[in-house]
Amino acid sequence: MLNHAYCSDKYQYTMGKSFYETGRAGQIAVFNMFYRKAPENNNWAVVSGTEEVLEMIAGLGRMDAEFFEKFLPGDAYAEFRKYLSTMRFTGNVYAMREGEIAFPNQPVITVEGPLIEAQVLETPILCIMNHQMAVATKASRVCRATDRPVSEFGSRRAHGPWAAMYGAKAAIIAGCASTSNILTGVMNGVPSTGTMAHSYVTSYGSSVEGEHQAFRDYIRTHRGENLILLIDTYDTLRCGVLNAIRAFREEGIDDSYPYGYGIRLDSGDLAYLSVKVRKILDAHGLKGCKIFATNSLDEYLITDLERQGAAIDSYGVGDAIATSKAAPCFGNVYKLVQIDGEPVLKRSEDTIKLINPGFQITYRLTQKNDDGVEVYKADVTCLRGDSLSEAIEAGKTFTIHDEQDHYKYKEFPAGTYSWRVLQYQIIRGGEDVAVRHTLSEKRAFFKDTLCHFSPSERRLINPHYYKVDISDDMLAVKLSILERINREIADFTID
Repeated sequence: MLNHAYCSDKYQYTMGKSFYETGRAGQIAVFNMFYRKAPENNNWAVVSGTEEVLEMIAGLGRMDAEFFEKFLPGDAYAEFRKYLSTMRFTGNVYAMREGEIAFPNQPVITVEGPLIEAQVLETPILCIMNHQMAVATKASRVCRATDRPVSEFGSRRAHGPWAAMYGAKAAIIAGCASTSNILTGVMNGVPSTGTMAHSYVTSYGSSVEGEHQAFRDYIRTHRGENLILLIDTYDTLRCGVLNAIRAFREEGIDDSYPYGYGIRLDSGDLAYLSVKVRKILDAHGLKGCKIFATNSLDEYLITDLERQGAAIDSYGVGDAIATSKAAPCFGNVYKLVQIDGEPVLKRSEDTIKLINPGFQITYRLTQKNDDGVEVYKADVTCLRGDSLSEAIEAGKTFTIHDEQDHYKYKEFPAGTYSWRVLQYQIIRGGEDVAVRHTLSEKRAFFKDTLCHFSPSERRLINPHYYKVDISDDMLAVKLSILERINREIADFTID
């Protein structure tokens, strides 16, 4: 297996050499991984990938000096190569849980540790998290388009085996009921699902009777399992569904079959065909026969199918999820926010690229609505231990302000709210201290988190704004750094 800790960019190590040789390698740095804007005008993103980040970090310092010579050759790098061969991560990592809902600019992962150790983690962390959060966020959109189950089966379209395996995992976290990928199932202790392809039917020869025999043989060899027959190889209505009915009858499969049975539609007008097929199945007494639909589906097509009254019981979605087809590149970034206790930031002429400085923590604030239901009301990111952080944890009255418009604010009186922290420590002093959760637990956590947001904040098109702010103390630090830099720039000249 490749050591993913070194799935990196060379400039991480050219910078590292400078840190090492100037005596700065041990300075304590804090980096935040966050994103600036969710894809497809989504209001938020779904976190997935932190367990793979843990595995990746454990690989740091486990390659010998000869490995580093392949990309850092020459005598000038000899001492640095020796250092890298034993450089393990010794710092701390804080991260949101897999299945958490994250908003722009919130630290999804915070790395605190010696500068060189934290810096070289940038590329592999982003590689892992950008992929999985893209897939998870897309899967959440697809699953929110329907109340019916959605299965992920995009492995053949994924960008390689690693993407297929971990993309399927991310999709299940974000709401998919199952995956066709067997390695994802094996790794996570969950069953994978699958039925047949058109090649199974055509392997019996291109004939109507061949289709019938294919269905009978499939039922005979999979009795005791869920049985789904693919009926559009030749003609869905004039032979496919009729051959499925014949085969089910001949093999004694009806609504009393305890493992479930159905047919799959993979082409044509799915709304029209599903309604027609439903009527034919019902007319033949197979009211419990489910209709499973595939064919390049996404959240928009599923929404439209349901608007048209399609008689579909569950959906299979491939490349739209596996590649996050409409927005394949997620925008997580990894930025230095503090060095040796001093908050820092990157100033940019692009306002969206201006980052929040300092060692941060995010609180999710909850209040009860008129029906007594707990509803998320706001997220606020603070400097760890600042005055707002202390007030929240002490249960005191406090007010949060909109960073862009201080006249927009919300007060949280004492006794009216509850809170939870979004970032948990997963590495302490270089040691893995993360609490592990099963894939089913991650999926349940996501579903529970989602239901605490209002329906308007969950909608796919033009979601309602959810209040996401920073503390006044962080804003003051941010503005003071900007003011100082602006003064220095204004006064800066060279001879």
